[in-house]
Amino acid sequence: MDIIISNSSGQPIYEQICRQIKGAVATGRLKPGEALPSIRALARDLRISVITTKRAYEDLELQKEAGLREIEEHLQAAVDLGRQCGLTLEDLDNMLRVLSEEE
Repeated sequence: MDIIISNSSGQPIYEQICRQIKGAVATGRLKPGEALPSIRALARDLRISVITTKRAYEDLELQKEAGLREIEEHLQAAVDLGRQCGLTLEDLDNMLRVLSEEE
């Protein structure tokens, strides 16, 4: 994975790393389930502190956790509404599968 950092940028290095990893995911250069370099390997490759790469990875993990919580809230709302409409779990599962295939 190619990450380019700029020491002259006004943006902290850990934020540059986060932004570029998110960009790689968004553009498909980084596939779901594909492993990121280890913290030490990335620090070595970029010639930066392990602490900096650790912070970037921790920030990405926190953002992932926040996203998962939000998804859970939306799914719970969908389950609640589905119950009110008399839908089964299988009905909701089918709807989710159809929606995910439409992309």
